[in-house]
Amino acid sequence: MPDYLLLVDDIKHWKKDYPSYPVAAVKDYLTGENWAKRPHLHVINLCRDLSYQSLGYYASLLAEARGHKVIPSISTLQDLTRKTLYGPVLDDLDEMVNKALGQQAPGMDISRFEIMLHFGKCDSEILRPLARKLYEAFRMPLLRVEFVRNGRWRISKLRAGVLEKLSHPQESLFFQALEKQLRQRWQKPANAKPARYDLAILHNPDEKLPPSDQKALQAFIRAAAELGIAAELITPREFGHLLEYDALFIRETTALNHHTYRFARKAASEGMVVMDDPDSIRRCVNKIFLSELLTTNRIPTPASLILGKGELARAEQQLGYPLVLKIPDGSFSRGMYKVGNRQELEKAAAELFSHSGLILAQAYTYTEFDWRIGVLNGEALYACRYFMSRGHWQIINHNAGGKISEGKWDTLPVEAAPAAVVATAVKAARLIGDGLYGVDLKQTEKGVLVIEVNDNPSLEYGVEDKVLGKQLYQRIMGEFLRRLDTA
Repeated sequence: MPDYLLLVDDIKHWKKDYPSYPVAAVKDYLTGENWAKRPHLHVINLCRDLSYQSLGYYASLLAEARGHKVIPSISTLQDLTRKTLYGPVLDDLDEMVNKALGQQAPGMDISRFEIMLHFGKCDSEILRPLARKLYEAFRMPLLRVEFVRNGRWRISKLRAGVLEKLSHPQESLFFQALEKQLRQRWQKPANAKPARYDLAILHNPDEKLPPSDQKALQAFIRAAAELGIAAELITPREFGHLLEYDALFIRETTALNHHTYRFARKAASEGMVVMDDPDSIRRCVNKIFLSELLTTNRIPTPASLILGKGELARAEQQLGYPLVLKIPDGSFSRGMYKVGNRQELEKAAAELFSHSGLILAQAYTYTEFDWRIGVLNGEALYACRYFMSRGHWQIINHNAGGKISEGKWDTLPVEAAPAAVVATAVKAARLIGDGLYGVDLKQTEKGVLVIEVNDNPSLEYGVEDKVLGKQLYQRIMGEFLRRLDTA
């Protein structure tokens, strides 16, 4: 049987010339006993009346109670009841509205008009980016958007659209959008085994240094399927579809002022299982916070100083040369400079201070390689040694012209890594949370030093999985399953 269902007020409202889809009357869905026995059903609520305590409202309410995925959700219906609730979202879109409509303003004699959005799609090219943003905030099958101009164009009102009131061209656009919605996300092969949960894996095909390559991503999908989890790759543009899943796995380099954090924040706020969770992203991304956290909890690190502008002399006096300067939110060896004298220090600091009010200075500690211990839910998962890039002081060398070169690596069984390295890594990771982390450490004559904790560690096919093989992917997907079962 199909795993999706369209709801209408009366089955007679589904016109004879409409496409053939599984359709049910809302009263049948509310009172029928069989619907509750299909926990993985996806429901599109097309009822005309979605107001509080209407049958359409109860359809979305019961769908959520039955574990069905439903569009629109109760939270969306609540948000659209009063402008005081959805107004702040519209305020944030003011600039986008004026940028789009300002292109046509000189030739426009009208001061008011409206458009219909069909699953976030519209027939106006200039308004399509705005339509996507509105769908991210209000996931409605049909949404009427009213614009007014009083000096500036603004969105004045949002209302649910009604299928039966669409014009013929609008009907055509709606069914095109509906077909794409079902094909993109909900339709599965007829012989596919029903999955217990749906997992979204966020990745960016255009990222130059992604944390997981395509082979690793496919290995995650296979491991998830073995556990009854339907995993799918999504891209940054699919934020509006996020709530159709039960869990989110971020396999794109994270940052705070970035869509990866918005994905994590949205998923966590909706009760989804998510790695990296937003708390872990906040704690790991900023190296200044991380340095202070490790120091406060007596985790050994290279001697470090947090510097503001005009404090370079303090770094010279307390750390000496050579030393390393870091921007708070650098990643993959970017935003770091090794300096050997005052001139180099001033030049590097000027560059970093142009991006941040504070920077981190650390005593340079040479080792032939860095340890990376992968930690999942407070337990060591894998152990790697990353050697410095040839002729460079980091494991990744971002050469002029955009060329990237990396050092050699080898992967060992966790039990073959030095016990002090593993223990220190686990202790550091537990300060961040219970997610998936990669802890970078240096093993020196004076002991083990933590360089940083990464919330989004590299997991590449044939590298970090060299020892565990498919078990690496199974253990991570197994942790998702454990959390989903106990949520």
